[in-house]
Amino acid sequence: MLVQLDADEAVLEQREVQAAARATGKQLIVFDVNNAADIENAFATMATRGAGALYVGTGPFTNSHREQLSELAARNAIPAMYSLREFVAVGGLMSYGASITDAYRQAGIYAARILKGEKPADLPVMQSAKFDFVINLKAAKALGLTVPPSLIALADEVVE
Repeated sequence: MLVQLDADEAVLEQREVQAAARATGKQLIVFDVNNAADIENAFATMATRGAGALYVGTGPFTNSHREQLSELAARNAIPAMYSLREFVAVGGLMSYGASITDAYRQAGIYAARILKGEKPADLPVMQSAKFDFVINLKAAKALGLTVPPSLIALADEVVE
């Protein structure tokens, strides 16, 4: 798992991923990445340790380095899961996470309500209600993976 640990959401996400790893009997290695060199070093370690899969955590740092992360996962033949569809758009294998487009739409609705005079403290807390599951079949083929039709049927978008 790659995360930037100074982000609150990354700390919470890491706890959840650690719990899932324990529940499934998988070993989890967490890499705290804060710059491009950290990313390169993390992938070098994954390669030497024979990592079987990768989950890239949420956050502005990982999102802004999505091209590098996707390219290194492909180069090292590590199947990777991402939290945003934008990673799949640049060659990543698959993503599942809150729709950023929907979140921005909700933010616009909130801004309009505030501009019309509503007090921010009176507005309800919103959580993401729309999640996107995206699969990149080209990336899967490059990794030698066959994506089952049942998984493809569940996807919101399939990149071919």
